[in-house]
Amino acid sequence: MGIKRVDLVKYGIIVTLVLFLLVYPGQIYQLFLNLLGICMPLILGGVLAYALNILCVRLEKYIFPKTKIKWLQNSRRGIVILLALVIVGLVMAVVFRLVLPQFVKALTDFFKSIPAILTDISDFAKRINNHSVVPDQLKEISINWTTVQNKVMKFLSTGLSGIFGSTFKIVTGFAKGIFNFILAFTFAIYILASKEKLASQVKRASRAFIKPEHLEKIRYVLKVTNDMFSSFIVGQVTEAIILGTLCTLGMLLFHFPYALSVGAFVAITSLVPILGAWVGGAVGFLLISVDSPLDAVLFVIFILVLQQLESNLIYPRVVGTSLGLPGIWVLAAITIGGGLGGIVGMLLGVPIAATIYQLFKNETNRRLNKVKE
Repeated sequence: MGIKRVDLVKYGIIVTLVLFLLVYPGQIYQLFLNLLGICMPLILGGVLAYALNILCVRLEKYIFPKTKIKWLQNSRRGIVILLALVIVGLVMAVVFRLVLPQFVKALTDFFKSIPAILTDISDFAKRINNHSVVPDQLKEISINWTTVQNKVMKFLSTGLSGIFGSTFKIVTGFAKGIFNFILAFTFAIYILASKEKLASQVKRASRAFIKPEHLEKIRYVLKVTNDMFSSFIVGQVTEAIILGTLCTLGMLLFHFPYALSVGAFVAITSLVPILGAWVGGAVGFLLISVDSPLDAVLFVIFILVLQQLESNLIYPRVVGTSLGLPGIWVLAAITIGGGLGGIVGMLLGVPIAATIYQLFKNETNRRLNKVKE
């Protein structure tokens, strides 16, 4: 009788939740978005901790792995985390050091060339005014300057209020972004510093609330997922280094300017699958076009060829090999993931597809072996 009562309560809760979903879908969706926004810094901190942990695990193999000195044992984790942050910071600093000065120089040269462009436009306008047809047509045009003045004043008043409103939104959004980043970074450091303790707490809670047979399956799925995502990050970094190197060598070969700067920026942006190389190529085009528009056009042709080589040959082989996922499924995962979730879908599509592929492969092998027995 007690079991039936428990089942009745369980099914009653399920039916109530389903009814709420059917009756208030909009409100529940908005509530979900609000909760997601509140938890986003913690989610980003977890993602950052997961990515940094891949580097930390490799560093821990070389930073006093078998030391018996007490203070080194206690401070070893902190040293590893600090070293990982220093490595990431140095890489980012080198890239920005290579790219930002060149980009600022390109913008400065562009603004310096504006007077010459305006002079050319003025000369062109004077040549048009010297034409006999245009002045006659202009004489026939009557302009109500009072109406024009009223429209200009109205535009300026609404424009200034819009500018102040936009500026306020930008400032508040920037401040919120900095706060969220600090919170996410702090959360990530806390996770890395106490990952064993957190893992032990999760294991204890899992054993207390989940049946052993279900817990075993969950652990198996999580292990495969962790292996796939770790391999994906390693493969993505490897592919980015290869693509940045090829871009730099190609630009040096064809005597394009800013080879090191553009190559380094392409390497960083290509951490985003497929799309990142286009962003790096766009920045390269802007930098080169200031020095030579013809070289900028030739660079676009070069980056198009390199992009095709990367998306169809390098990326499926490098990332697919690290994941054990055939190249055709890598391309399919990027296409479907990008269509469903944009850049985030591109990032998550490949490791998710690799996880499903590996789970399906393992289950297929298990069933075939069971049939043979």
